[in-house]
This record gives sequence, structure tokens and C-alpha cells, in this order.
Amino acid sequence: MSEVEDKRNERLASTLIKNLERRHYTAFYAKNAEELRNKVKELIPEGSSISWGGSASIRDTGVTAMLKQGNYQIFDRDDVTTQEEKVAIYRKAFECDYYLASVNAMSEDGVLVNIDGNGNRVAAITYGPEHVILVVGLNKVCQDVDAAIKRARSTAAPVNMTRFDLKTPCQVDGACHNCKSPDSICNYISIQRMSHPANRHIVILVGENLGY
Repeated sequence: MSEVEDKRNERLASTLIKNLERRHYTAFYAKNAEELRNKVKELIPEGSSISWGGSASIRDTGVTAMLKQGNYQIFDRDDVTTQEEKVAIYRKAFECDYYLASVNAMSEDGVLVNIDGNGNRVAAITYGPEHVILVVGLNKVCQDVDAAIKRARSTAAPVNMTRFDLKTPCQVDGACHNCKSPDSICNYISIQRMSHPANRHIVILVGENLGY
């Protein structure tokens, strides 16, 4: 990344942090994946119980691998083999000290947008775990809420359908059809205006393109 891109990202992150804090979030900026991992390690005390959603952002940056090597109680759906065990992990996440996820899009004024097929991720983000850490690459920042919803539906959903190899129209041609497919990932759409209780949600903005 060039020096001018770094400067732009730092300025954008500064603006976003102020907007998020007005909405009662705790917010930080990490320039890269290494700074992100250091911040996550700083935020989560040893011995904490932790779970996470299916976020590519937290996996690709090495956050989950780092946590699994540390002194934490981890509940990872990737470590189980049956659907029943996976659902048990989904439910266990509600009791965890920390839940990690990303977002599908975020408006410049600090509104978070997520779409979900099963609803377990948006449910945990909304209610349950004592603390929620959201890792957000600056590539997911959109001008306003309408643009954020469009990004979630037209960019994130088709890519995730391909990632999970589910048979929906957007998986075939890459475009959103507002479908009613049984495999649709757009069953639950969450628009989060604020963090409640205040500072329950911690947003770590990252100056790299992360996830989808």
C-alpha cells in the first residue's frame, strides 16, 4: 500500500472512530493484520471464553489461530464434525466472554450492516456474549446505509455463496436476484445503529482489504 493510501486510511479511520464513539462503540484502528492481532490480544484477558462466527476476516488475519494457541477457552465450530455439535457451539457463543465477527458493510456515519443465513451470527452480535469484537476492513466502508445494504446483498452475499458452495442464483452469475431460494444467505438483515449497552461492541478498523 502506498504512502498516500496509508494517509487516507488513517484520516478515514479517525473520522469513523469519532462517528462510532458517538454511537457508544469502543473503536480502534490497526494499520495491518499484525497490529490487529496485537490489539485483540491486548483486549482479551487470559482465561476468557471465546467464540466466533464464520468471518473470513478474523481467520485470514491469523486472529483465530493466535487465540487457539493462547490460554483461552475456545468454542470453534470448525473443530466439530456434526451439525448437532455445530448448533451447540452456536448456542454456547451466547454465554462467552467474547464473540468475534466482522460486518458485511458499514456506513461512514457508523451504522453496521450484516446479513446472515442461519441468524446465529447476527443474533450473537445483537444479544448474548458479554463483549463483541468486530474486525472491519476499510474496504467495507460505504457512503451511507443504503450503499451498505447494497454492498452486503450484491457483493458479500454472492462471494459467500461461492465460498460455501450453496445453490442460489447469485452463486451462478454473481448478481443479487432478491431470491427466495432455500439456500439463501440473506434471510436475516441486521442494521445496527448503536452499541447497547454502551461499549459492549468493540470495532477494530483495519487499513487493509479484509473479507468480503
